[in-house]
Amino acid sequence: MERPASRQSRKKVVAVVGGGLVGALNACFFAKRGFDVELFESREDIRRAKIVKGRSINLALSHRGRQALKHVGLEEKIVAQGIPMHARMIHSLNGKQSPIPYGRKGQYILSVDRANLNKELLTAAETYPNTKMNFDHKLQDCNAETGLMTFVRLDGSKEQVKAHLIVGCDGAFSAIRKQFLRRSRFDYSQTYIPHGYMELTMLPINGEFAMKPNYLHIWPRNTFMMIALPNLDKTFTCTLFMPFEDFEKITTGDEVIEFFQKYFPDTIPLIGADTLRRDYFRLPAQAMVSVKCNPYHIGDTCVLMGDAAHAVVPFYGQGMNAGFEDCIVFDEIMDQFNEDFSAVLPEYTRVRVPDDHAIADLAMYNYIEMRAHVNSKWFLFRKYVDNILYFFMPKTIIPLYTMVTFTRTRYHEAVKRWHWQNKVINRGLLLSAVAALLGGSYLLIKNPPDINKLIVSAEKMWDRLVALRTL
Repeated sequence: MERPASRQSRKKVVAVVGGGLVGALNACFFAKRGFDVELFESREDIRRAKIVKGRSINLALSHRGRQALKHVGLEEKIVAQGIPMHARMIHSLNGKQSPIPYGRKGQYILSVDRANLNKELLTAAETYPNTKMNFDHKLQDCNAETGLMTFVRLDGSKEQVKAHLIVGCDGAFSAIRKQFLRRSRFDYSQTYIPHGYMELTMLPINGEFAMKPNYLHIWPRNTFMMIALPNLDKTFTCTLFMPFEDFEKITTGDEVIEFFQKYFPDTIPLIGADTLRRDYFRLPAQAMVSVKCNPYHIGDTCVLMGDAAHAVVPFYGQGMNAGFEDCIVFDEIMDQFNEDFSAVLPEYTRVRVPDDHAIADLAMYNYIEMRAHVNSKWFLFRKYVDNILYFFMPKTIIPLYTMVTFTRTRYHEAVKRWHWQNKVINRGLLLSAVAALLGGSYLLIKNPPDINKLIVSAEKMWDRLVALRTL
């Protein structure tokens, strides 16, 4: 049976395929403009599900995502349900904890629960009278040129739907994107990193958070790491990132405890030995994939957004934020071209592809920073220098993390500026070191020390060392 995907309306029909975070938010954006919106999701309605399937890595909501939520009137509600994280808290092997602020005083990112956020977005989309939700609808076939789609319902029956615009928000393994792969001149790459992730739970102690809640806790161990984000129920979601081969080496509960005792000793009393043994073997380590493609559109009838267009690894905390920014960028282009899809879609591809590719690369880089660089004194020194320069020259020197997390500077422009700033600062530090060396040499030449006094002083120091050794 074929039906038009809407009620009678003067507006065009938009079919959003995928009811995850970006799909639900997109439904709000299009419905707010007055389009007839139909959202299709292969899973059941998570608001009514007893068990929510899918990823559960906590999300870090920052400026880009908040701006998109603000546009549809949801920012305040979602922010109220998050926990501010003002800094990274670095846990050394010896148990020492050292905070590294994310930005200036008052700047923070928010730890938010993925499932709860998805529920809120679906509920918000459903409040628009021109939106219809279709759950348990799995996409079987799609003609991107004509806008005709075939869905299979839970009972096995099929339904054909026709839309003016298909918006593919169906994740990293997008069924909509498969239609793009059939076309010539479509670039696509998929990269699995050799590391997997595993989630563990740190329960409250005496009804309170087991650690300081307003931080993103990191245990960097060079080739692997663990992080922990706070939840509203006063638990922490701990995520262990490690090469798959290392996960596979641990086969017994005793080996789990031995591993944590060696690399994360301070977490054992916080998580609990029994909980560690149980959680570690509850599920196998999960894979992480990075997806790039170009273009994001087909003609004036189909467009990709979110992970369907640019799945990224989770190490910059920008996957959701980039997906939400897709929505607001598309909306801004809709204003620019008066909702003319034939002009909007190619412009969206032109604007968004370089930015999404840039954040994909940054996310890969940031894994190295989080698990290794934060242990480096040079890294910490450069952070200090960057922040000092930012304080005195806020319009000239802006830290990369600040540009990415606390502004809407285009991702690829932030990367270009970062490279330029690094060259300038590193050359400045080199020139300062050379100037100090030359200045010190000049002073020594101008005011040479008394060699005899130096010899006497050296002899006295040697006599004292010998005396100490004989005690």
